[in-house]
Amino acid sequence: MSLKDKIKNQVARFDAFARPWAERGRWRGYAYEFLLFGLKQAWACLFGGAMLALLILTHFFWPADPVIARYDFLVLAAVLIQGLLLATKLERMEEALVILIFHVVGTAMEIFKTAHGSWAYPEDNILRIGGVPLFSGFMYACVGSYMARAIRLFEIRFENYPPLWGPWVLAVLAYLNFFTHHYLPDIRWGLYALSVVLFGRAWFQFTPDRTVRRMPMLLGFLLVALFIWIAENVGTFTAAWVYPSQKNGWSLVPMAKLGSWYLLMMLSFVLVTLVHRPERAPGGRSRSAVRPSEEGLTRQVD
Repeated sequence: MSLKDKIKNQVARFDAFARPWAERGRWRGYAYEFLLFGLKQAWACLFGGAMLALLILTHFFWPADPVIARYDFLVLAAVLIQGLLLATKLERMEEALVILIFHVVGTAMEIFKTAHGSWAYPEDNILRIGGVPLFSGFMYACVGSYMARAIRLFEIRFENYPPLWGPWVLAVLAYLNFFTHHYLPDIRWGLYALSVVLFGRAWFQFTPDRTVRRMPMLLGFLLVALFIWIAENVGTFTAAWVYPSQKNGWSLVPMAKLGSWYLLMMLSFVLVTLVHRPERAPGGRSRSAVRPSEEGLTRQVD
């Protein structure tokens, strides 16, 4: 039996145990659905969660005279985790390819930004390009991995999704602005406005359990950007990288970075749509039916 099948069996056993309790009342049902929402979110964050755990563990427990540099260990560990996800079929090959593209795109931006002093990597290591250790690209890949897995786990469908070229224009302009604003006027406020024009009427439908829920896409983007900002604070707390404002001691990452992550997330989203083409929700807002009883938590567990 494969690891994925073993996980599905354990999930099915948990659901069979908890479902009778959840069906005894409306509020119990809501509580169970909220629990499943959290569990699916955690499962979607599998790669990102593993990387954050490694940052924390290596920060507190890394030996004073190591055989291998901490940054190099993080590179090798990230490659191993990615390989395990593919070997156990918890991630699909086409998803891994898109994540690789995002890794390259993120590393290119890292090289440029560190050269301009936007942030720095204070530790020495071998596996790096210029001032950028290669593990940094995997931190961007975590975002792509989360989005790809979340779309599958929650069976996300879209209402009023803009023409496919629109998000690509926004993503490319946002990415270019990370470079050009050092020499030309910063157009991020125009990009924020463009995101509102494109996604202001768009909603996405997701299924935590058996009932389809919906949320404005802009709100969803902001929430994901907020959690990335929180994860970035964990990364800087572990001294994996530091901003100029943190050279004399750790402090919260400036809230201005929230806007940067909001824009960079657009690039991650459109790259993921290469393998998970946005599907329109059938029936628009009327799609809120309860799923058959045999479905729910055990569906799309991979």
